[in-house]
Amino acid sequence: MPRAYRSPTRDAVAAATRRRIVEAAGTLFVRDGYAATSMQAIAAEAGTSVQTVHAHGPKHALLVAAHELTLAGDEGRHPLAERPELVDIMAEPDTGVAIERYVDFLVEANLRSAALLHAMVSAADVDARVRSAVQDLEERRHRDMTIAAGWFVARGRLRADQASEAADLLGLVVGPEPWIHLVRERGWTPTRYGVWLRRQLDELGAALDG
Repeated sequence: MPRAYRSPTRDAVAAATRRRIVEAAGTLFVRDGYAATSMQAIAAEAGTSVQTVHAHGPKHALLVAAHELTLAGDEGRHPLAERPELVDIMAEPDTGVAIERYVDFLVEANLRSAALLHAMVSAADVDARVRSAVQDLEERRHRDMTIAAGWFVARGRLRADQASEAADLLGLVVGPEPWIHLVRERGWTPTRYGVWLRRQLDELGAALDG
């Protein structure tokens, strides 16, 4: 059987179209809300046809893709700990420097993705498929935080018996909820949030001893 021909140019155009649609969907989900955003509106924002948007949908899948894109820069279910930037941070020999770099990474990640995740959680109330996606996201985040807690143990910042609860606490501290409350609702600057977050990570072991 002859091999199917793939055009690199065509693939690049298709990928660019996909990214434009996902970014447009993310913009509208944050601005207008998930329920109020139609496929027609996404098509208009992306500058493409409704048929093309449907080919990249359905809507709940575009929401998940938009979150992945804003959080990590691409789509996919890869653990955050496998991302090159975080692999490099975790390999940093100076633990204090590594934590500072981790804080910087989280500030940037929340700048990009917290508003969209907030829209995603709100959409879970009206769409069972989004609710399932949010539950999956929480499970993935807990796995990432379990890896992070293991890193803190390996660096001598936590005892091994604290690792399980540390993963729970990290999921709250580094997640989008404090960012949304402190930065979006209370007007903290990202820099001030970063100082607060660094303190939480530095005092993680003490917090678990309380």
